[in-house]
Amino acid sequence: AGRLLNQMLAAIGIGRESVYIANIVKCRPPGNRDPQVQEVAACSQYLKAQIRLVAPELIVTVGRVAAQQLLKSTAPIGRMRGRLYELEEERVPVVVTYHPAYLLRSPDQKVKVWNDLKTVHRLLGNSR
Repeated sequence: AGRLLNQMLAAIGIGRESVYIANIVKCRPPGNRDPQVQEVAACSQYLKAQIRLVAPELIVTVGRVAAQQLLKSTAPIGRMRGRLYELEEERVPVVVTYHPAYLLRSPDQKVKVWNDLKTVHRLLGNSR
């Protein structure tokens, strides 16, 4: 999944060293399960501080958990992707896409992610 993420970024001219990767929670939940509400809440201030310090031009959420938690939504990721969001407090644009691990299991979804990546490329002004 990590190699696929690198390839996805490279496809739009972005090196992995040019991005900041953060997680919704700061430690892996047991059994790699989805984080529970209290775990997300416990880490939310840290994530907000990371976003403020990094001051990103754009946030790309990869996967359902990241998208739903960051955007405070219960919508399925298939309905969330394909449109532009804005992180409320920071006023940062957010693009939702599928997680690379999901794409390894469902390669037929790669065309949707390619469309999401083209959106990212356009929003960044094709400058990378």
